[in-house]
Amino acid sequence: MKSNAENITLKTSNLEIGYQDKKGVKSIAEKIDLEVHKSELIAVIGVNGIGKSTLLRTISGIQQALSGAVEIEGKNLNALNDLQRASQIGLVLTNQPISKNLSVFELIALGRQPYTNWLGKLSKIDIEKIENAIKLTSIESLKDRKCYELSDGQLQRVLIARAIAQDTPIIILDEPTTHLDMYHKAYVVKLLKKLAKQTNKTIIFASHEINLAIQICDKIILMHPKKTQIDTPENLISSGAFQDLFPKDLIHFDEISGAFRIKNED
Repeated sequence: MKSNAENITLKTSNLEIGYQDKKGVKSIAEKIDLEVHKSELIAVIGVNGIGKSTLLRTISGIQQALSGAVEIEGKNLNALNDLQRASQIGLVLTNQPISKNLSVFELIALGRQPYTNWLGKLSKIDIEKIENAIKLTSIESLKDRKCYELSDGQLQRVLIARAIAQDTPIIILDEPTTHLDMYHKAYVVKLLKKLAKQTNKTIIFASHEINLAIQICDKIILMHPKKTQIDTPENLISSGAFQDLFPKDLIHFDEISGAFRIKNED
């Protein structure tokens, strides 16, 4: 069995995230030290505007860190070129532009672009990876349909299948349950948990579905205005980390049930 160190897929050291606008550099969060491992499902949670999407864009290499380091399987993210990053990190972003005139199979096949030649010709291995991704996400009945024919929930599963077909050690998703009803939110998160275990991949996703994340995820990256921490849901609950996540005038965290509750009027 591999040691804990060998199982580390992503690590950040003294990471500071933010962006630059006309007024200068805007720091959103700093001193972020994270360590995630294979087969883990990890949710990034926090209030609106806290920097969840910025963190995901930074650790995936889309956005430059203000300071600190990100390592993917022991390699500095900044040392990797675009093709190398694409073989390390699969991305499923909110509202990413896709051609819905593609068939489901064709869209999933785009996940193999880091490995195909300049003509984009699929090899036998590429086709096997695509078919396996379709099977793992249980969308065999959809593979010949056009993407514009799919529901939001079905399309989300197709995008997850594309990331699986890309065959990277890390998959990052930004709000994968947006626009879904309660049943399909739970379905997608449980699917991600199953895929993390079956494929031995690290899956990290940002979400507003905090109660769902607490129930299902292996770990949670909890973003507070002054601190970002990672731990198991159980440890975060026992340490009282959720108590100050939101203003206490409307909701509170119930440690007994392990969920946020709306306060009843007195």
